[in-house]
Amino acid sequence: MAQQKGDMAVGGHLAFGTGESYSNMGVGARFQWNAADKIRLEPSFTFFLKKDFVSMWDISANVHYLFPMSDKLILYPSAGIGMMGVTVDILGLTTYSSSEVNLNVGGGVEFRLTEALSLIGELKYNIAGNWNHATLFAGVAYRF
Repeated sequence: MAQQKGDMAVGGHLAFGTGESYSNMGVGARFQWNAADKIRLEPSFTFFLKKDFVSMWDISANVHYLFPMSDKLILYPSAGIGMMGVTVDILGLTTYSSSEVNLNVGGGVEFRLTEALSLIGELKYNIAGNWNHATLFAGVAYRF
């Protein structure tokens, strides 16, 4: 079950993001492509559900360096760049939207259930001006 150049996967995830004074749940999708045997590229999108009149989104391009621990377990550090956006809608009377470029660092674990199906756990810290926050992800990926 080793990672090989050219391997691809699609998946979905649940997310919990927390910042200085705000936390929220989100859902998202990811696509993974192994550019080399140990280097994986991953664009991802997460939409954070509306809470207290605020909704957010995050689109990122990440790089993972894979450390296979066994046939079923892979650990990886992660780094990336992306764009984050926030929308504040106060009772439909006024709306404020803003977006910022962000950098992220983190790491994750992938556990292969089968040749094609994996569970993913990941922690990522986004650095985006005044919007710095940590996000915890739990998801699945289908390899093809």
